[in-house]
Amino acid sequence: MAPEPSQETTSAPSPATRLTEGPLLRAAVRDIPAYVPGRPPAPRAGRPTYKLSSNENPYPPLPGVLEAAIEAAGRMNRYPDMGCSQLYAALADRLQVPAQRLAAGTGSVAVLYHLLQAFCESGDEVVYAWRSFEAYPIAVSVTGATSVQVPLTPDARHDLPAMANAVGERTKVVIVCTPNNPTGPAVRRAELETFLDRVPPHVVVVIDEAYREFVRPDEGANGDGVVDGVDLQRGRPNVVAMRTFAKAYGLAGFRVGYVVADEAIAAAVRACALPFGVSSVAQAAAVASLDREAALLERVDAIVAERARVVGELGRQGWEIPEAQGNFVWLPLGDRSAELAAAAEEAGIMVRPFAGDGVRVTIGEPEANDGFLAVAEAFRRGAR
Repeated sequence: MAPEPSQETTSAPSPATRLTEGPLLRAAVRDIPAYVPGRPPAPRAGRPTYKLSSNENPYPPLPGVLEAAIEAAGRMNRYPDMGCSQLYAALADRLQVPAQRLAAGTGSVAVLYHLLQAFCESGDEVVYAWRSFEAYPIAVSVTGATSVQVPLTPDARHDLPAMANAVGERTKVVIVCTPNNPTGPAVRRAELETFLDRVPPHVVVVIDEAYREFVRPDEGANGDGVVDGVDLQRGRPNVVAMRTFAKAYGLAGFRVGYVVADEAIAAAVRACALPFGVSSVAQAAAVASLDREAALLERVDAIVAERARVVGELGRQGWEIPEAQGNFVWLPLGDRSAELAAAAEEAGIMVRPFAGDGVRVTIGEPEANDGFLAVAEAFRRGAR
């Protein structure tokens, strides 16, 4: 008996057809922009090379931190403490917050991913300044939400009034990066508090403080103007302070970041986190770093002093650059960004160009900074 027409029209495609068509990605995933990491320099015989492209701390780990990591590596056959109990205890003591308000992950980027997964879905919006951290549009797109990018001011700062105006009915999260990566200026506390007063209480505001330790009041912010996300969070349940051990603490290779948030928000972030995500070695190194914070922050002071020297020399050369409050400087070169990056690479120095916008240069070893300053001066002379 011949098959009925309905059976013919509803038959499944053949394996060959399915193979040809391929798996169907979510539309949001198809359109995700690629993250572009800072490139390392290629080895050059007889010539030093320097990586100033990833905002890494140039100092090696302190004695004690390295030993703690090595000791933890001896237990690599065991899973890490999924509850990060020692790390949470150390952070709770350092920051004077309950451990229940903490959520850690494999770098602050991962923690941001978890938070956005907890609060955002298709149809929602996330507001942030642009240009800012390159991972933001990627993290937003993964959730299916839409990025609302608010242009920076002409001096490369967050336009907080414009960001407040951009918050609408579909806004679920706002991200404030201070100091802003890659441009450098820091948000002042007073202007941030005014902004927070305008944001509805159901909208989560993430204060990304990856470079907070490098902020100096006498270099732009005035006195009490320095933002402390943890302090602001205490009185505002919708505010989240996000920090990392990658920059000032020099643990970029171990990937440890965390948020301080209302207990419900912190629990939601932990619920979305990858189980056993923060390794035993990373947890041990982070705890040991907190125990040696005074020595580590002396190194931060040295980096800040180098930053002041580099900024001063760039000014002498005639460069106009935004306020630098991170461990980097920003040269707003626009369409000539790739040219400066190529000139630096020719000299064995890798910097981070952002096409059409500018070049970010990490403050590294003094000799690396000297090499870049020579490139910058030659480039500027050639541009005249």
